[in-house]
Amino acid sequence: MQASGSRISSIDSLRGLVMVLMTLDHTRDFFSNAHFSPTDLDQTSVALFMTRWITHFCAPVFVFLAGAGSYLWWLQRGTEAAISTFLVKRGLIILALTATVEALAWNFHHDFRQIDGGVLWAIAWSMLVLAGLVKLPLSWIIAFGSVMIIGHNSLDSLSASELGWFGPWWSVLHTGAKIRLADGWLLHPYYPLIPWLGVMAIGFGFGKWLSIPYWRSPARLFSLGITLMGTFIILRYSNQYGDPKPWQAYPTPEFTLLSFLNCHKYPPSLLYILMTLGPALVVLALFEALPRLGPAFLGLFGRTPLFFYLLHLYLIHLLALTVAWADDGPVSALMTGGIWVAELPQDYGYSLPIVYLLWLSVLALLYPLCRSFEQLKISKPEWSWLNYL
Repeated sequence: MQASGSRISSIDSLRGLVMVLMTLDHTRDFFSNAHFSPTDLDQTSVALFMTRWITHFCAPVFVFLAGAGSYLWWLQRGTEAAISTFLVKRGLIILALTATVEALAWNFHHDFRQIDGGVLWAIAWSMLVLAGLVKLPLSWIIAFGSVMIIGHNSLDSLSASELGWFGPWWSVLHTGAKIRLADGWLLHPYYPLIPWLGVMAIGFGFGKWLSIPYWRSPARLFSLGITLMGTFIILRYSNQYGDPKPWQAYPTPEFTLLSFLNCHKYPPSLLYILMTLGPALVVLALFEALPRLGPAFLGLFGRTPLFFYLLHLYLIHLLALTVAWADDGPVSALMTGGIWVAELPQDYGYSLPIVYLLWLSVLALLYPLCRSFEQLKISKPEWSWLNYL
């Protein structure tokens, strides 16, 4: 396994790859002229759908690798290391950043009484839960994660309104519906915790896989990825279980294929997780077999994930305001968010080629900033708080 110091370079490259894709999705959020869901098969195009679909890999891989990274952190420091303390501290820091720094990035006029529970929210709570799970045998942690991922779609018929006092908790755990609190406070946990908790728990078990040379070979990683992909295809074709949105035949074969791929993300269905983690493991196997396949900038982005995440949101939002100012666009409306903002005119936005060009521009801006941040971490080892970023 290729490593840089104590880090596994293939893991960093895979993490960096999905972060690059995430940047594409968020660039589209702020610049696209398509003011509808790209996965709405009644309105979308193949190119727009695939631009959105390819970014579905980001959150599952990010959460999964966060779990694996936690195990490898523990392994490197010895089984007596205070991993629970580390996970609690990191989880609480990420929660604080979610409600402040990230919230302000999406909406420069943000009302901090409105809390959006996105991917950082899910990662933070998953770390806090994992801090307790690590007290259990590893087999129990893997079993917990498996039950979460495989079984949660059996609960899809339960709605928060049917559960009385437990309804708001069910929104946090499963449905992701908005929860209105007192005095204008609002929580929107659109990344409900089930099964993200399971994805991180399984990722923690996968860290054990990576620590054993026999299992971490490219061939076995490839086989595992192909197995997950095959399971996805069989279950999805059956239309029996694993996703609340069945696929259907369309007049054209390409849209039938899009329907087949159009799995439920909020919350992530079993099939969504299989569809994303399977190919991700195949890519990981390729990075293991061919270390030079991953460009250096992917590893850099993968080594500075939280810094990259928070910074890319500000850069995209500021770029949107700059372009709008130069093009006599809706600057004041863009202050409050991306293309989902009701105040934006319907004629606002740019075609996909322009969106892709702006995406590459954002990545070019991020590279020297992430490199400087990494050099700062190396030059200031006494600043231990940087390790949480």
